[in-house]
Amino acid sequence: MGTFSVAIEVGDPQGQRYEPVEALVDTGATYTVLPAALLRRLGIQPIERRQFEIADDRVVEYEIGQAWIRLAGSALINVVVFGKGEHTLVGALTLEAFGLAVDPVHKRLIRVPGLMM
Repeated sequence: MGTFSVAIEVGDPQGQRYEPVEALVDTGATYTVLPAALLRRLGIQPIERRQFEIADDRVVEYEIGQAWIRLAGSALINVVVFGKGEHTLVGALTLEAFGLAVDPVHKRLIRVPGLMM
């Protein structure tokens, strides 16, 4: 499929102050991963720790919290992972929450209808 990045904005708990971030779109990641330093700077607090399987089959723990995300003209509260370093990903649940899918040919996100079956 290839990879590509998108511009998102991450907001404080009140949704009043946002910071821009360039994030890799990763449909293989469950949640959106953002630098812990950015999340803490915005006043976002961890609410629990969760286990994640990573590419080399190890299981690791990361803190998660909730943050406002602006993407594709909308703003929603999403579960985010407190990442290490500057690593940023937009994960599958964020894409679904925003009603977006990957167009691999044009390396962009496209709107899709939600499912209610």
